[in-house]
Amino acid sequence: MKRTVVIGFLGTQLDNGGRGSARWQKWRPTVGLCQQEDLLVHRLEVLHDERSRGLAERTRFDIATVSPETEVRHVEMALRDPWDFEEVYTTLHDFARAYPFDTENEDYLIHITTGSHVAQICWFLLAEARYLPARLLQTSPPRGKDVANSIGSYAIIDLDLSRYDRIAQRFRREREDTVAFLKSGIATRNIAFNAMIERIEKVAGRSRAPLLLVGPTGAGKSFLARRVYELKRQRQRLAGRFVEVNCATVRADAAMSTLFGHLRGAFTGALSERIGLLRAADGGLLFLDEIGELGLDEQAMLLKAVEEKRFFPLGSDREVSSDFQLIAGTNRDLHRRVADGQFREDLLARINLWTFELPGLSERSEDIEPNLDFELERHAREQGQQVRFNVEARQRYLSFACSPEARWSGNFRELSASVTRLATLSDGGRINEENVGEEMARLRRNWFAGSGGDAARRLLGDGAEALDLFERGQLNLVIDVCRRAGSLSAAGRLLFAVSRLQKSQANDADRLRKYLARFGLDWGSVAG
Repeated sequence: MKRTVVIGFLGTQLDNGGRGSARWQKWRPTVGLCQQEDLLVHRLEVLHDERSRGLAERTRFDIATVSPETEVRHVEMALRDPWDFEEVYTTLHDFARAYPFDTENEDYLIHITTGSHVAQICWFLLAEARYLPARLLQTSPPRGKDVANSIGSYAIIDLDLSRYDRIAQRFRREREDTVAFLKSGIATRNIAFNAMIERIEKVAGRSRAPLLLVGPTGAGKSFLARRVYELKRQRQRLAGRFVEVNCATVRADAAMSTLFGHLRGAFTGALSERIGLLRAADGGLLFLDEIGELGLDEQAMLLKAVEEKRFFPLGSDREVSSDFQLIAGTNRDLHRRVADGQFREDLLARINLWTFELPGLSERSEDIEPNLDFELERHAREQGQQVRFNVEARQRYLSFACSPEARWSGNFRELSASVTRLATLSDGGRINEENVGEEMARLRRNWFAGSGGDAARRLLGDGAEALDLFERGQLNLVIDVCRRAGSLSAAGRLLFAVSRLQKSQANDADRLRKYLARFGLDWGSVAG
C-alpha cells in the first residue's frame, strides 16, 4: 500500500492557535488534516520561512500528539514577498524539480488551504503541468458555531478531467467543434485526413512550435494555415496579424528585403525603410508557403529568426525582434533537397517537429461529395443565389469525379473552379446533365493536355522502345500518378488502392519503389 505524503505551506495566521490549551478549540488546517480519521498522513512536508520557525516547531509538537504516525519535515524557504508571483512560482518550481518523488511507493497531496493566494495559484499550475505528480488537498473549518470539534473536513481534487464525466463531455464537445472549425464545417469522411486534423487541433492548442504542411499544390495548405491562425486568435493565443507569403514569388535580391526588411539607402532604389514580413507578423502567425523555394542565404536568416526571434534587416548592423508563430508549406521533398544541397538541414530539423501531409483530392475521393456541397454553399454566399444539381446530374458528376479517370491535378482549387463554372452556366439555379457533360469534357481536355505524352520515352530514351505497348502504357500511367501525388507513399496508395486492402501490412511505397527499379527509375527521377 502506498504511503501518503502531504506538501503544503505553514499558515502563519490559520495555523497560529497560540500556546495555551485554547489552541485546541481553534481550527488549525495543518494540524486538522492530520486528525482526519480516514486520512493517514505518513509524511508532512511543511514549507515556511525563517520567521516562522517557532510556529513550525509548535505545529510539529501538536501533530506528534494527535498523529504520532506522521513524520513532519520542515522545509525552510527564503521568500521575500509571498505575493510576488514570479518569486513564488520560481521557488516552488525549483522545489518540485529537486524533490525526490517516488510515485511507485508514495501518493502525493498538495495542501492548498494555507499560504497566500499567489501560492495557491502556483500550486495549481505546477500540478496541472505535472511538475508535481500530485492531487490537490483542500481542508475546511467545521460548520456552524460548534468549536468542540476543531478538526474540520477535507476534499481531494484530482485535476484529471477524464474522471469528471460532465466536464469531460463538455471538453470533448469543444474539441469536436474545434476540429469542425479547422475543416470549415465540411463533414469529411476520409479517415486519415480526419485523424490528421484531430492531431493538428491538439498541437495547435498546446504548442507554439513551427508546423510543416506538406502536400501538392491546391491541397489546402494555405486555407488550413489561416484556420489555425483564426483558432489561435479565438483562444487568445495570438494577437498579431496573419501574414502569408509564397516564397516562390520572392526570389533573388527581393527576397531579403521582402522577408527581413531593409533600411533606407540599403541598396540602389531603397528610398524608404521597409519593415519586412517577419516584423509585420510580430505577435501573429507567418505562413511561408513553398518554403523549399527560398535561397540558402534567406534560409540561414530565417533559422536565426525562428530560434532567436531576432534578425538583421538588410543594410542594418542592429538587430530587430519579432515573435511569431511559423507555419511552413511545401509541395517538395525537402529531405531530397537537403541531399541535393538546396535546403539547409538545420532549418529542416527546426521546422520538421510537427509535419502533416495533406493528401490530394484524388486520394480523398470519399470527400468529394461533402466538398461539392461546401463549394455550392460558398457560391451561394458570394453570389447571393442558390444553385443546385438535378438528381441525375449530381449522380453523373459525382460518379465521374470519384472515378480513376478524374486526375484532379489542381486538387481542391480545381474542384472549386469546376463548381463555379457549373453554377455560373446553369439556368434557373439548376445544374442539369448537359451542364455536367460540358464540364466533364472540359476537365478531360485539361487533364489530357497536361499529361505530358510519352513520359516513359523521355525518361528511358531508346530503352522505351524495348517495352511492349502494354507495359509502356502501364509505366506511363504510373509516372503520371507519381507526378500528381505529393509523395512516394501517396502515389503507392493510389496505385495499389485495391490490393493493399488484402494485405495485413500496407507496403505501398516499397512496392512502387521496386516497380520503378525494374526500369532503372526512382522516385526522384519520376516525380521531378
